[in-house]
Formats: sequence, structure tokens, C-alpha cells
Amino acid sequence: MAHLEVELVDAEGRVWSGQAAMVTAPTVEGEIGILVGHEPLLAVLRAGEVRIKPAEGPTIRGTVNGGFLSVDSDTVTVVADEAIIVSGAGTSTR
Repeated sequence: MAHLEVELVDAEGRVWSGQAAMVTAPTVEGEIGILVGHEPLLAVLRAGEVRIKPAEGPTIRGTVNGGFLSVDSDTVTVVADEAIIVSGAGTSTR
């Protein structure tokens, strides 16, 4: 099964990384959902909740307070001013 490679980082470093089936994030134009095969994209984030559905395990929920999201070749990078994992951390790196 195909998957996304996801990395969530903030000013202090990597918050979470791993494989996922879907990523949902709050952009200044509204909430966006990213699945495998999504077109390349660069979006500005607003404060809100990021949800990552990992390849295995429960959904990871975190908050961001701005930044941007990049999608290219099934790689999703979320760069936030500040990011905090709220639940379902799984393989969180901090």
C-alpha cells in the first residue's frame, strides 16, 4: 500500500516523522486534506489542528500556530512556528 512520508517540524526541531495515509492541516484558505498522489503544493498555515493518520496506529493530533505545508512526490513537510502533539504521539521524536 502506498503511503506519505510526513515530517512535522517547528523552530526547536522535529516534532514527528513517519509514514501516513493522510494529513489534514489548517491553511489560510481553509482546511486541506493530503492523500497519496496529491499534486505538488505549498500552503500557508493558520493556527489550528493538524491531524496525521499514520500507516499504523491511532490518529495523531497536534496544534500549530502558523507556518507552511509543502507537498511533493508523496512527501509532506509541515513547518510550523510552534507545533505540539496533543494525542496519539506514536513515534513522536519529543
